[in-house]
Amino acid sequence: MANETVNDRAGDGAIARNADSAAGRMLIADGNGRKGLLIDWGGVLTSNLFVSFGAYCGQMGIDMEELGKRFAADPEVREMLISLEKGTLAEDAFEVRFAEILGVQPAGLIDGLFAGVQADEAMIAAVRGAREAGIRTALVSNSWGVHRYPRELFEDLFDGVVISGQEGTRKPARRMYELGAERAGVPAELCVFVDDLPFNLEPAAKLGMATVHHTSAQTTIPELERLLGIKL
Repeated sequence: MANETVNDRAGDGAIARNADSAAGRMLIADGNGRKGLLIDWGGVLTSNLFVSFGAYCGQMGIDMEELGKRFAADPEVREMLISLEKGTLAEDAFEVRFAEILGVQPAGLIDGLFAGVQADEAMIAAVRGAREAGIRTALVSNSWGVHRYPRELFEDLFDGVVISGQEGTRKPARRMYELGAERAGVPAELCVFVDDLPFNLEPAAKLGMATVHHTSAQTTIPELERLLGIKL
């Protein structure tokens, strides 16, 4: 469930129809709804990344559990990942170094890890619906390179985009969330932030955002409806 970090405000309970919403969605204007939606990409607007990683590891004979431990506790692997996400380590350089650790060939390593990732159409439709209903939206995403996003969708989905490899910083750095709110054009305390990794939610909550830990569209969408005051 979401961790609401701002108090609900009393209002007049009026309901205003957004004339631009072809689907006739209703915007609840009673002061309870947040006005901005900041949302992660991988694992939120897509299928679970770790399922794709696990499938690749199975194909390549890599111990997924051991890999997870390396990401969590090996300083060299952690620094490589952080540098990749910040854009200070090139994809091909990361692949060479990471492939050596895994004992596989470097060519196509990142693409292989992400090969099973698919768009979550229900979540994408929810973001599109929120924007049509007058909610300001921004992508706030840590990237493994900056070339694997379906940027042709961005104009329809987002008012602002914050991708770590383009910004030189990464979640959970406070600046990522500040940029998200700025580019959405909404004060942080009126935003909702959605991510699949709990530790990425904490800085958003400290800025006054309501937070949603995404595990599935079936649980996230009703929570967004409640927090944003709209029907998706």
